[in-house]
Amino acid sequence: MSMCSDLALSLILGGTLLSTAALAEGPKVTVYKSPTCGCCTKWISHLEGNAFEVEAVDLNDLRALKSMSGIPPEQESCHTAQVDGYVIEGHVPANDIRRLLAERPGARGLAVPGMPMGSPGMEAPNPEHYQVLLIGRDGSATVFAEH
Repeated sequence: MSMCSDLALSLILGGTLLSTAALAEGPKVTVYKSPTCGCCTKWISHLEGNAFEVEAVDLNDLRALKSMSGIPPEQESCHTAQVDGYVIEGHVPANDIRRLLAERPGARGLAVPGMPMGSPGMEAPNPEHYQVLLIGRDGSATVFAEH
């Protein structure tokens, strides 16, 4: 092979590898949580295990952030996250976040109110049925998914 052919092949293969790596990376999620919350750390592990890039930010008081994010009190949970313009409240499964990002509804984001046993980060032998809510821009909620 000539030097030009080697260079062209390197550029093509390099570009292919770069493209594949870029496709493999998941969306970046910023998670705001209490520094002492173990279930939040487990939820972060769930996201990372599902190819999300996660930045964890410890806060001693999340109330102001939840209020600024438009999370109604009845939809609150232990942590609040932000991903690609959406807010994610509580133990929302990674697949539901991916669906939200794919469908791009005109909404604030998703919430799993409280801390239901069996949701990601709250694994338990007897999981509860729970709903993932789509939070509208007006604070209303509709069922997005059921688990």
